[in-house]
Amino acid sequence: MTQGKAFDIPKALVWESYKAVRANRGAPGCDGQTLMQFDANRDRNLYKIWNRLSSGSYFPPPVLAKSIAKSDGGQRVLGIPTVSDRIAQGAIKLYMEQRLDPIFHEDSYGYRPGRSAHQALARCAERCRTRNWVLEVDIKSFFDTVRHDLVLKALEHH
Repeated sequence: MTQGKAFDIPKALVWESYKAVRANRGAPGCDGQTLMQFDANRDRNLYKIWNRLSSGSYFPPPVLAKSIAKSDGGQRVLGIPTVSDRIAQGAIKLYMEQRLDPIFHEDSYGYRPGRSAHQALARCAERCRTRNWVLEVDIKSFFDTVRHDLVLKALEHH
């Protein structure tokens, strides 16, 4: 008897994510592993990522904190994930997009594949010409105040 995986994550999603990370390049994370070093054992590394994601045993490693100068003279801290973690994050992003994007409202533009701020502005302009009402919503700090139990409940549903 064989036991199935906890999550049905196709290996192709891990491969697509790898190609995107490879194209984007980027600095090594806290483990110091470069893309070139990852590629030295690429197939084994990708299989390990897929296996852990699929089994539900994936845990992201710490990120490397890197301070960069801001234009106002201050500092901003960036978190740099490892190469493996960037691939894992990309695979999960693709996995979730395939399932959740179809249920989003057609006028939802934020962080969606194939949608842009320019398209959102064009829709707003079109609506201003065809509607006699305006809805204003302030979403500043939305994720700081949203009830996370409700977000998790929605994710479980979908």
